[in-house]
Amino acid sequence: MAQLKLGIPKGSLESATLSLFEQAGWSITARSRNYFPSINDPDISCALVRSQEMAPYVANGTLDLGLTGHDWILETESEKGVEEICELVYSKSSDQPCRWVLVVPKDSPIQSIEDLQGKKISTELVSFTKRYLAQRGIEAQVEFSWGATEAKVVEGLVDAVVEITETGSTIRAHGLRIVCDILHTETRLIANPQALQDPWKRDKIEQIATLLQAALTARRKVALKMNVPAAQLELVIGMLPSLHAPTISHLYDQEWLAVETVVNSGEVRDLVPRLKAAGAEGILEYELRKMI
Repeated sequence: MAQLKLGIPKGSLESATLSLFEQAGWSITARSRNYFPSINDPDISCALVRSQEMAPYVANGTLDLGLTGHDWILETESEKGVEEICELVYSKSSDQPCRWVLVVPKDSPIQSIEDLQGKKISTELVSFTKRYLAQRGIEAQVEFSWGATEAKVVEGLVDAVVEITETGSTIRAHGLRIVCDILHTETRLIANPQALQDPWKRDKIEQIATLLQAALTARRKVALKMNVPAAQLELVIGMLPSLHAPTISHLYDQEWLAVETVVNSGEVRDLVPRLKAAGAEGILEYELRKMI
């Protein structure tokens, strides 16, 4: 039986990825010391792969489909060997893109990227960093970091590091300073071009992409349902954002109506008190699983 070979990023993104697939409808169970998780879909086989290695595996056909950061696609220069299906903005702790930043000690004289001329830099993103500097005519020594990258600049082993961050709080907590952003990155769903030529695999890939995006969209929205006096309906409707228009239906008591809509989750805190003040009652908020 034909199967789609799916790569799941191992490491920092693993838990967030499994959670996203669960919301999208696929339960993936990673087992201890096993690089081949089980999945509740006989059409898919899974493998845990480091994000840094995902693009090469997809490019050479070992995997049909995988999730990895755009940074690692650029780092391995696999852009021509894979096809990016969609952007999936999620991370291990928040739904926002991560940043690769140039980091130095607080008291460093380095104030801009141009100040790296002749300096020593440590990073995991070696190839991209070298290209980035070369494009700006900057000659610097860039070495690979096997981990604890920030510690190298703290201890004075290098002049600067290029490190990934979401908020920058950990960097600042170590007494370091961000000079500038080098690259913004987010997770991409990538496919092997030959796999996309297979009609069955393409359909399966499109199914996965659609439902993952639907799950992510739903995370940023909530549904609101409330009862509204008929006399106050226009006032309440004027407060409600909606994709098209709120759903309105009559209750048994003809002087009241049920109103239901979808709003951005960040708006609820301020919106609910205003709705209550406008006469809405029985206001319910509930999470969405998918939104297409």
